[in-house]
Amino acid sequence: MFLSLKPLLEGTPFYVLSVLLGLITGSFANVCIYRLPRKESVATPASHCPSCGTPIRFRDNIPVISYLFLRGRCRACGMPISPRYPAVEGLNGLLYLFAALRFGGTPATFFYFIFITAMVVITFIDYDLQIIPDEITLPGIPIGLLAGWLILPDPFYRAAGLGLTGSLSGAVTGFLLYYSIAFLSRGGMGGGDIKMMAMSGAVLGWKGVILTTFLASFAGSAVGLYLLAFKGKGRKTKVPFGPFLAAGALLSLLLGQEIVRWYFRHGQG
Repeated sequence: MFLSLKPLLEGTPFYVLSVLLGLITGSFANVCIYRLPRKESVATPASHCPSCGTPIRFRDNIPVISYLFLRGRCRACGMPISPRYPAVEGLNGLLYLFAALRFGGTPATFFYFIFITAMVVITFIDYDLQIIPDEITLPGIPIGLLAGWLILPDPFYRAAGLGLTGSLSGAVTGFLLYYSIAFLSRGGMGGGDIKMMAMSGAVLGWKGVILTTFLASFAGSAVGLYLLAFKGKGRKTKVPFGPFLAAGALLSLLLGQEIVRWYFRHGQG
């Protein structure tokens, strides 16, 4: 089943709305990044200063703007607020804009917004703690399959729907490929990566899993060589792979067609 993807909204107002929605959702992403690893509710209590615990007022909780207005400090205790908070909000808003420009005001675009924020949350949690929360990936797999069946286009053939077959084959490919890597590397790949790629495969299809793997491996190798050559890190230094997979998945989603065309045009010569 593939519902019509005729744009629901068009033009500049939709793009502005997408950025605003991305900034607001990015603020919620910050809550998830902080609370999910601590097994805390993302709904209650209300947002508060991590230093003094004072609840944050509405006027001090406007994405990016409040941080700039407060000069990066808590109004109550004056302690510095990490610049990561506006960075996450801004990144999420920018990615929403790219998705809106890419897919227009379609039902698929609004699902991709959710997928984007999930990737952002995974990136920062895995970077901090080298874990990928099951609270995101496990429900993300069936939700991705349902979206693939009903509304998602094939990222590499936009005229066709991904469909249940394409979504399921992507999820299975992501799971089996990364389970095999984990088995062969004897723990070099974590269970969180396996579930994350099953979720990503449900959204991107099997071709998206392959491209994501290629992009993530290339970026991970480049960063690893940089750390080895310029930062004095050893070969056994653990580098979380989730952020590279998330970046690869988002590049596959937003620029997959162009990357594949460029490769076959220039990479074969």
